[in-house]
Amino acid sequence: MGLPSLSALRGKRREDVSVSKKGSDDGVAGVESNAGISGSDSDDFAAIDPNSGVKRGLKTRHLSMMALAGIIGPGLLIGSGRALANGGPAALLIGFGVIGIIAFSIMQSLGELTTLYPTGGAFTGLSDRFVDKAFGVAVGWNYFIIWFCVLANEYNVISSIMVDWTDAIPIWGWFLIFWFSFTAFQMLGVETFGEAEFWLALFKLVGLIAFFFFSLIYASGGVIGAEAVGFSYWRDPGAFTDGFRGVASVFVFCSTFYAGVESVAVAATETKNPRRAVPLAIRQVFIRIVVVYMGSAFFFGLVCPANSPDLTSATQRALRSPMTIAIANAGWEGGKHLINAFILVTCLSAVNSSIFIGSRTILFMAQTQKAPKFLGWTNKRGVPVPAIIFTNLFGALSMMNVSTGAQDAYSYIVNLSGVSTFLVWAAISLTHIRFRKAWAAQGHSDSELPFKSMLYPYNAWFGLSANIFLALIQGWATFAPFDAVDFVDAYILLPLFGVIYVVYKLWNKTKTVNIHTVDLQEGRRKDLDDGRRPLADGEEIDSTLPWYKKLWKSL
Repeated sequence: MGLPSLSALRGKRREDVSVSKKGSDDGVAGVESNAGISGSDSDDFAAIDPNSGVKRGLKTRHLSMMALAGIIGPGLLIGSGRALANGGPAALLIGFGVIGIIAFSIMQSLGELTTLYPTGGAFTGLSDRFVDKAFGVAVGWNYFIIWFCVLANEYNVISSIMVDWTDAIPIWGWFLIFWFSFTAFQMLGVETFGEAEFWLALFKLVGLIAFFFFSLIYASGGVIGAEAVGFSYWRDPGAFTDGFRGVASVFVFCSTFYAGVESVAVAATETKNPRRAVPLAIRQVFIRIVVVYMGSAFFFGLVCPANSPDLTSATQRALRSPMTIAIANAGWEGGKHLINAFILVTCLSAVNSSIFIGSRTILFMAQTQKAPKFLGWTNKRGVPVPAIIFTNLFGALSMMNVSTGAQDAYSYIVNLSGVSTFLVWAAISLTHIRFRKAWAAQGHSDSELPFKSMLYPYNAWFGLSANIFLALIQGWATFAPFDAVDFVDAYILLPLFGVIYVVYKLWNKTKTVNIHTVDLQEGRRKDLDDGRRPLADGEEIDSTLPWYKKLWKSL
């Protein structure tokens, strides 16, 4: 079946909008324009986004739970083991803390941008709009690289767990089973995805908190037959295993673990009420940083020795988590199956989320001529079928496991996604700075913003400079002794970002956006529920509160 022409789609646009208001699931497909909204009420309240063709089906609670525990999976639960071995428990805490501060800074910038412009393409589209289209192309492809790397790692983990339980099916066989299963699930639509993510994310939070309680009991001597470990692993093998080299290497892992906190911006286009849901989700990221990431860093380093051979062994196919090792050391060898089952469930969520974010990124890029045209098509239910299949195909990178072993395959791919995260986060800060300059240049006040970033402009400049710095030093450990393979793995994406930017700019003769003439109204829309009822008292976001009250409110 051929794809509908652009002219036909544009001719049907108003018809589709009116039908969607009556409850139909009909949509549009293949639109090739900047992901902006027309601004009319009919477009604002359409169930299908009239420009991107995706369905606005995510509820506020879906987005909130994605902010709290979405994407959390093998990266945190297993990758932290490699980071612990490389740097030690103190380095793990420092890494999570520093990257957490940066992530909070980025989310403040993103909250301001996305609440005002919940448009398709999120920050990749806004980079086009406020910086330069060539810059947006480089940001978009780097962001896509993050998600196909994360996706490959998750397939690596989920297949390795199954092989650890039974070798009746080879690892590539498990990969194929999961690949077709996840592809089929994604075809069910965004509402099914959102509901599944809500419950899986809740399960992840409960499981992590249960492990935190176990760690307290184990460390204090409450496990019968096991000695109280206290802080003994901070003394032997020590708080740091490799000095500053170890700390620098931990930054790469931690950036990969935090990748995904910005995904609420990508999901905003498919959210029913972004003006309510996005600010709430942005504020809840603070809880995620403190409870999930800092909690995991502390308790993993408390109950798992950094010199455990199971953390780095490349001879075994199955990956080992600090949680698994801690439970085994406490005397319950069979507990590894419980932890592997928990990790398996988190993988179901993480794989689904990675496919969702990656497919939407490439979808919006295709609709703005930054990726092949056919990837911008959606079916009548708002499902971007080609983009989903294209993104999921990159999961085959996990088959590096067959020749290198699960741990080495994991490390190679993590290094790629880690440096991409720093680049994308720096781009978000720069886009925010450019937006604020345009906002002021055209006579607007920050009091007009529905969500105002805390501590601007210091917050945005900190995010920009910190991410550039970390992108440059994250490969420190490869210099002495010099390792050519690891050096290329750590730094290859830095010049690639520049090459994409320069080649696209020269080929298409793009220019830096003029902040005095950029359109500041395109892309704004009302919440879907505003068409059914008026706003209740107190539902407007109060941007005048001092920062400490905003922080308290987020809790």
